[in-house]
Amino acid sequence: MAENGIGESLLRKNKYYEDCPGCKIELSKETNTGVPFKYLLYVWIVVLCAALPISSLFPFLYFMIRDFHIAKREEDIGYYAGYVGSAFMFGRALTSVLWGMIADRYGRKPVIIFGTVSVVIFNTLFGLSTSFWMAISTRFLLGSLCGILGPMRAYASEVCRKEYQALGMSIISTSWGIGLVIGPALGGFLAQPAEKFPNIFSSDSLFGRFPYLLPCLLISIFSVGVLVVCCLLPETIHNHKGNDEECNDSDALGATTFESGSSQKSLLKNWPLISSIIAYCVFQLHDMAYAEIFSLWAVSPRKNGGLSFSTADVGEVLAFSGFGLLLFQLFIYPVAERNFGPVMVSRLGAVLTIPLLSSYPFIALLKGLTLMLLINCASILKNVLSVSITTGLFLLQNRSVAQQQRGAANGISMSAMSLFKAIGPAAGGSLFSWAQKRQSAFFLPGDQMVFFLLNMIEVIGLFLTFKPFLALPDDNIS
Repeated sequence: MAENGIGESLLRKNKYYEDCPGCKIELSKETNTGVPFKYLLYVWIVVLCAALPISSLFPFLYFMIRDFHIAKREEDIGYYAGYVGSAFMFGRALTSVLWGMIADRYGRKPVIIFGTVSVVIFNTLFGLSTSFWMAISTRFLLGSLCGILGPMRAYASEVCRKEYQALGMSIISTSWGIGLVIGPALGGFLAQPAEKFPNIFSSDSLFGRFPYLLPCLLISIFSVGVLVVCCLLPETIHNHKGNDEECNDSDALGATTFESGSSQKSLLKNWPLISSIIAYCVFQLHDMAYAEIFSLWAVSPRKNGGLSFSTADVGEVLAFSGFGLLLFQLFIYPVAERNFGPVMVSRLGAVLTIPLLSSYPFIALLKGLTLMLLINCASILKNVLSVSITTGLFLLQNRSVAQQQRGAANGISMSAMSLFKAIGPAAGGSLFSWAQKRQSAFFLPGDQMVFFLLNMIEVIGLFLTFKPFLALPDDNIS
């Protein structure tokens, strides 16, 4: 009875409506001041589904391109691999703003469900690819139709009270980061199963004829389960169409109608939002190029400066990275953000990344247990630093806009970031192929040049986290 009384009081005070899903979430946040663990668990699972297919192909992409017989020389494989790696992000760059606008108008839930269905279909088709162009097409369609991340970033901030938004963004970054390392781990362990597990998979079986299907199929099966979770997600968008009083009241929450032209115009003039997106894009360009280069570098032969790893070795390294990232983001990042703020955490992450990447070419000179120990530690640290930077910039973006524009704002962020991420694999693959051909150069031979240029991108991103490049959002925006 007391709880009902509080709810009715809040309904009168803030003009909430019982039949509005957004109002129910607002009422829940005011009556329950704790962490919304159930909603954050849903967020974690759905974002993991969206992240797993993005980089799951990198450990076996070198071998997939080789099997397509499109590269005339071994050194050219990285060039073609870069285009397949970029196709997903190029597709997402073209449609993310559209998905954000749809999520603002029709709700987060329909976009999330449609994106999950897209993962199931097109990720499976990618595993069945028999040609270079089929691989590019299926990755492009997957990126175009999977508009999950932008709405989920808005969703995580909307189901949390302001004091827990850092945790919500940390959950997003943690799940995303784990997906970006567990996905390649699955790809590394499970690709070419007929060669690795001949007692289980014969060369004439489905997985023998399609050696890269198994990791893709498992991710798609997981996505089918995630569809059930998507159905449990409560909507967070306000819908007051049946209340004439609300439509005429500018003070009511969520009363602003969606007008794409004026919304886009105001968002593009929002410098705290745009400045954080610019910095975010530069760091994402670095991270995507690194993800492509790391896997190519790890499996390339030692004569070309690589580690001569198998896909299983790469999977093992990335699996350890995912475990370390999970521990850091859940237990250390929220404390660091409260004490230092998201901007300072991002700056520290960028500063520490530079000497770390400079050490990679020298780690490649090692062998045996020492090599495995150091490359695992370096990979864990690199992923922890990258996700720390990303989480801080996520927070700034969501705090820069009001709820009714958050989907579109995240759509703009996703489109811009995807464009930079599309450049990352293509540029990274071409850069890697070029570096493979200059092993005896006088200045920064071989892979030293690759990691030097990655560091230059990181330095640019670091500069963009300082004034006047970065503007902090108004704390009064809700």
